[in-house]
Amino acid sequence: MAFSTSCWYEQRQPWRAIVAPKALRTAQVSRATKETAIEVSVNLDGTGKHEIATGIGFLDHMLEQLSRHSLIDMTIRADGDLHIDDHHTTEDTGIALGQAISRALGDRAGITRYASIDLAMDETLTRAAIDVSGRPYLIWKVAFSQGKIGSFDTELFREFFQALAQNSGITLHVWNHYGENNHHIAETCFKAVARAMRAAVEPDARQPDAIPSTKGTLSA
Repeated sequence: MAFSTSCWYEQRQPWRAIVAPKALRTAQVSRATKETAIEVSVNLDGTGKHEIATGIGFLDHMLEQLSRHSLIDMTIRADGDLHIDDHHTTEDTGIALGQAISRALGDRAGITRYASIDLAMDETLTRAAIDVSGRPYLIWKVAFSQGKIGSFDTELFREFFQALAQNSGITLHVWNHYGENNHHIAETCFKAVARAMRAAVEPDARQPDAIPSTKGTLSA
């Protein structure tokens, strides 16, 4: 009588599913316009390594926080029309980074999808909530008492996160509960988004291959 050992072998070696290689969640994006030229690469399963040079010191500092606390490895190079102002470079960096994250996520199978966090820094508390929904949207409830931090326009933070949400396909809510120092308010926004992003894109061990939606897709 014919006898197959394949089922017996697989059932008794569950470690094979654990150590089986998964597709790398990485992506690269090159974006060039008459205003900016930007190169971005990401690894969603990284350790927070980063090489960032946008030509805007404070934006670099915030993007370093985004990488470090999301554990997403990021390389970002931007060459923009900074002789005009920081707007185009800031917004286009958000666009390119969002596109890279979206590509790295693929069909979103196996991700946790939802996450939120309240993040404290000294006198400041900020909440970020994320749904990797495929339906981009930004709610931004953050106010600054000054128009600039150093030479950086504080209104550009919203432009960055709007571009990031729109191009990564995430629903993003950022709400500063309170705070006095404008640097702290900005930094908690980036750190809170980073921590929420880290949790939302984390693989869900209970449904490693399932799309976390009754619709059956998060990319259409």
